[in-house]
Amino acid sequence: MKTDQLTLGSLFDGIGGFPYAASFYGIMPLWASEIVPECVSVTKKHFPDMEHFGDITKLHGGKLPPVDIITFGSPCQDLSVASGKRLGLAGERSGLFLEAVRIIREMQEATNGEYPKFALWENVPGALSSSSRRDFKAVLEAFTDAEVPMPGSGRWANAGMVRGRGVDLAWCVYDAQYFGTAQRRRRIFLIADFRGERSGEILFVPKSLSGYFAA
Repeated sequence: MKTDQLTLGSLFDGIGGFPYAASFYGIMPLWASEIVPECVSVTKKHFPDMEHFGDITKLHGGKLPPVDIITFGSPCQDLSVASGKRLGLAGERSGLFLEAVRIIREMQEATNGEYPKFALWENVPGALSSSSRRDFKAVLEAFTDAEVPMPGSGRWANAGMVRGRGVDLAWCVYDAQYFGTAQRRRRIFLIADFRGERSGEILFVPKSLSGYFAA
């Protein structure tokens, strides 16, 4: 591995979507956390050198190999508008989001804030409205470790930025149909830059898309 090569750890890895995308840009996936054996077998086929650490609730971020980037698409069932009860982050499944934040904090403490440099979170747009829109406020505050006020409109925009305690954060809802896939699939993507002001530069596309602003 090159000394200047970015490294990645993938939580809630599934079949390795984030490591696969990262590999196109020279980012080295080092490890993953996933509990479904069939999914792990797919990732192992494509990335035989990745370590697999299993259940996220049994991991300690300070004991994992430090990485530049931690990616995670935490369970969306309790956030989705298709869910019956919509328990949000209070739900057993979507509440696992907090386990990922815990691991990030533990790694930061163990490395004196050097790792990870970035976190990338993906989820359903329902996260913007669940629990009377308090869930997304909790997400922003979990990343920034700072109080984030509710928007004056009472609704979270499909794209935005906040900063707090040295963390630069940006989010945007993108639709897969505008990125070369034959399906409509809207998802929130959130970038937290723990050491700079580059989240918007990383996340926002530099041209207009249907339904989105120009950067």
